[in-house]
Amino acid sequence: MKLTVIGGGSTYTPELADGLGRLAPGVTELVLVDPDETRLAAVGPVSARIMRAQGHPARVRWTTSLDDGADGAGAVLIQLRVGGQAARDRDETWPLDYGRIGQETTGSGGLAKALRTVPVVLEVAERVRRRAAPGAWIIDFTNPVGIVTRALLDAGHRTVGLCNVAIGFQRWFASLLGVSPGEVSLDHAGLNHLTWTRAVLVDGKDRLPDLLAGHGEEIAGRIGLPLPLLSELGAVPSYYLRYFYAHDAAVGEQRERPTRAAEVAGLERELLRMYADPALDHKPELLSHRGGAFYSEAAVALLSSLLGDGQDVQVVNLRNNGTLTFLDDDAVIEVPA
Repeated sequence: MKLTVIGGGSTYTPELADGLGRLAPGVTELVLVDPDETRLAAVGPVSARIMRAQGHPARVRWTTSLDDGADGAGAVLIQLRVGGQAARDRDETWPLDYGRIGQETTGSGGLAKALRTVPVVLEVAERVRRRAAPGAWIIDFTNPVGIVTRALLDAGHRTVGLCNVAIGFQRWFASLLGVSPGEVSLDHAGLNHLTWTRAVLVDGKDRLPDLLAGHGEEIAGRIGLPLPLLSELGAVPSYYLRYFYAHDAAVGEQRERPTRAAEVAGLERELLRMYADPALDHKPELLSHRGGAFYSEAAVALLSSLLGDGQDVQVVNLRNNGTLTFLDDDAVIEVPA
């Protein structure tokens, strides 16, 4: 299968290549598409080296041509950022002038990002519809995932949205419980980035009460919310919900420190320098600071499920269709499916 990544010049891409190299033998060709030739020149070769180092035989190539990338693709993953980190920096700063959260995926900053992003993604998706293989899936990893996925579905595309929050919780809770990740499933529900883990199931038993009893302070600290709130909810909120549960405190903190966009821009410069090293054939440890932990595992698992009809459960973004009765059927929610 030909897999195409739109936004393939992202510093995330070697993370994806690592997962494909380990877990996706069915991919015969990986094509990275990006308008930025400089990024492709660094990200493309290191992604190829990573897959070769793991013995994966897929052909890996990179191009600035969307049509070339889309032609005959069996699946297309979209992970683009319109305006780059400079636009993100604006999303994270101007809302603070109005006493509101400055964040790139939720609140007014997230809406600004959606307004920039949706028209571009829809244009890309139309080209994919015309040129990809019949029945090709579009997997959206582009934030804000919920809004972008809804726009794609409204336009009639065969698409599902993907986020790494759920798999991050699953892997972390498994480590706290001392079990393998495959033994853990989550009752995870909400809107993208605004979700609650309501149960942590191991062998059909909910272990969330054990986690809160034994690791409550650690869990609360990691998401930046007080343990009594988690105990009252009987659930673990996504760390993005701190922007709402603790809005004023979060605004105050944002006003006192550099934006995440500025931090990420620095990380990206260093990562691209490292990627340009022709000896590098593995994802560097610094990439873990970029965000997107377990992104590759989530993407490969979803691809395998969609293309192989695995009849398994994935946490994804898709139509509500009566799942959460207080939302419209055409809303896009994040749930196990």
